Amino acid sequence: MPIPADWPTTEAEALAEQERLRPLVQAHDDPGRDDPGRDELVAGVDVAYDDDRDLVAAAAVLLHRDTLEVVEQATAVGRIAFPYVPGLLAFRELPAVLDALAALTRTPDTVVCDGYGLAHPRRLGLASHLGVLTGLRTLGVAKSPFTFDHHEPGAPRGSWTPLTDPATGEEVGRAVRTRAGVKPVFVSIGHRTGLDTAVRTTLDLARHYRLPETTRHADSLCRRALADAQRTGTSAN
Repeated sequence: MPIPADWPTTEAEALAEQERLRPLVQAHDDPGRDDPGRDELVAGVDVAYDDDRDLVAAAAVLLHRDTLEVVEQATAVGRIAFPYVPGLLAFRELPAVLDALAALTRTPDTVVCDGYGLAHPRRLGLASHLGVLTGLRTLGVAKSPFTFDHHEPGAPRGSWTPLTDPATGEEVGRAVRTRAGVKPVFVSIGHRTGLDTAVRTTLDLARHYRLPETTRHADSLCRRALADAQRTGTSAN
């Protein structure tokens, strides 16, 4: 899994790329879609790292939305593409994620990322970045609110409150209660998806646990792929 030749290698280059791509994000459902919240095939993507060996493993797991059964899955292992810089994590993860998605034989209707979309300082987290690069509908479901503010949603499942930028007051996502009495997840638009649709999709995929099944499966698979690479002595050098 080679890193693309034109991939940013410095913080300045990555910041410039985010500024270039940000205006391309479509922060609403596709015009004319009859039922934007009922996509059949939904993929989850996630990554695991071994920084000491310069390894990253990505997983893409395709689920049927109604049954939550795994339809297909794929992994990719390669070199870490970018150093750790808060706000620029997409540049570490995307080459591997793109390869894992490309290995699927069926195209997902929507991709759920373990991370942020518009809930990002420059409004281009992993979910939005991935959506712009691939043209796929994407959304982000994160475990923490990053640098944004929210009030605790009500205790019942499905309750939500706005996730807002403290500097501007802009709503960048929602804190969503996926299980009654369990801490919320943080949902944001990625690309070609409205916020109502992103919340609805998250709740459909998180029927039994706090996190969506897409994220749970992708997290487990990328960790196994990384462990296999470590065990067999795979090297990124």
